[in-house]
Amino acid sequence: MKVAVCVKQVPDTWAEKRLREGDGLLDRESAEGVMNELDEYAVEEALRLGEAHGGEVVVVSMGPARAAETVRKALSMGADAGIHLVDDGLAGSDALATSYALAEVLKDRGFDLVVFGSESTDARMSVVPAMVAARLGVAQLTYAQKVEVSGSQVTVERVSESGFDTVTGAMPAVVSVVEKINEPRYPSFKGIMAAKKKPVETVSIADAGLDAARVGLGAAATAVVDFAARPPKAAGVTVTDEGDGGVKIADFLSENKFI
Repeated sequence: MKVAVCVKQVPDTWAEKRLREGDGLLDRESAEGVMNELDEYAVEEALRLGEAHGGEVVVVSMGPARAAETVRKALSMGADAGIHLVDDGLAGSDALATSYALAEVLKDRGFDLVVFGSESTDARMSVVPAMVAARLGVAQLTYAQKVEVSGSQVTVERVSESGFDTVTGAMPAVVSVVEKINEPRYPSFKGIMAAKKKPVETVSIADAGLDAARVGLGAAATAVVDFAARPPKAAGVTVTDEGDGGVKIADFLSENKFI
C-alpha cells in the first residue's frame, strides 16, 4: 500500500501571530515554524497503516524553503520519502489554490490513501482535504478518529451530532484525522539520523505542471481589506467579599452577559 501524508509548517501555536503590512498575509517569519499539530496525528496514522499493511509512506508539503524542516521531522518519525512543493509563486495561495496545487502533485503517483490532519492551526478552515478529494475524483472520509483498511476498502469512524458514524469508501481515497485517533511518536535519535539520508523531491510550479495564474496571492478568491492589532487586556475587576461576594459575582456575570 502506498500512503501519502500531507503536512504543513505553521507558526508556533503559542507565538503571537502578526499580519504583514501591505498584503495582509500572516507573517510567518515572525515566529518559529513547526509542524501543524494535527498533522502529527496524520503522520502517525499513516505510519501505523504502513506498518500494518506494508508499503511506502510519502510526506507531501507545500510551503517555503524552511518547510523542509517539517518534511524532515516527518521523515525522522518514520516516513520513507518526501515531496516538497516550493516556489515563490505559491506565496499567498488560499484554500482553493492550495488544494489545486496539492492535487496536481498527488495525482498519477499511485497513492492508495492520502492522509491529512483535519485542520491547520494557522487557518482553521478544515476544507483542504475535501477539496483535494474532489479534485482527484476520489472518496473523502473526514474527521476520522479510527481508520481501518481491508482489501481495497477503507473504513473510518467519526463523531457526529447524532453519535458515531461509520463510513466506508473504495481506495484510492482521502482521509482526514482528528487528534483523538492516536498518540504521535517522538522522533528517535536513530530516526533523526536516518532522515538525513531519505530522499526528498523538490517540486516547483513548473515541475508540477501548475498553471501559475491559479496559485499565489494574485489568484486568491479573498483578500484582507483591513486589520488591527488585538487591544491589550484591560485590568480585571476585584470583588471584595463583605458577606455579599456571591451576589456581586452574580451581578458581574449578569452585566457582562455570561449568565
